[in-house]
Amino acid sequence: MSVSAVTHLNFRGDARAALDFYRSVFGGDLVMVTYKDAGNVQEPSEADQVMWGQVTADSGFRVMAYDVPSRMPWSQGENAFFVSLRGETAEEITSYWKKLSEDATVLRPLEPAQWAPLYGMLRDRFGVTWVVDVASEYNAS
Repeated sequence: MSVSAVTHLNFRGDARAALDFYRSVFGGDLVMVTYKDAGNVQEPSEADQVMWGQVTADSGFRVMAYDVPSRMPWSQGENAFFVSLRGETAEEITSYWKKLSEDATVLRPLEPAQWAPLYGMLRDRFGVTWVVDVASEYNAS
């Protein structure tokens, strides 16, 4: 038996664009259900917004997202969550970093760190903060 945690991103009208962008970065399959598709339209102007969406890539990457209906409170926030992206090689991580950093704010450049061969942090064009690193064994000394 196993369990997995998947980052679930909440947007106000940008979920489709965000999921399309993450699919362009990581590849894989995109599945989306709109409020109209689900028969759950409460506000006609939001019928084509995403009620549930997910990108799943062969690499193991997976992210879910939806558009919070206008009748519910929503605030993008500053540090409500980070998405941690860890890979096994510098080449793999550098490739994702280059794509994620398009129109992003780099908070810490992708470079060697005391705890990882490569580590960086950025806020992408959708306001999501990503911490990106090459996984390595931790040596407590």
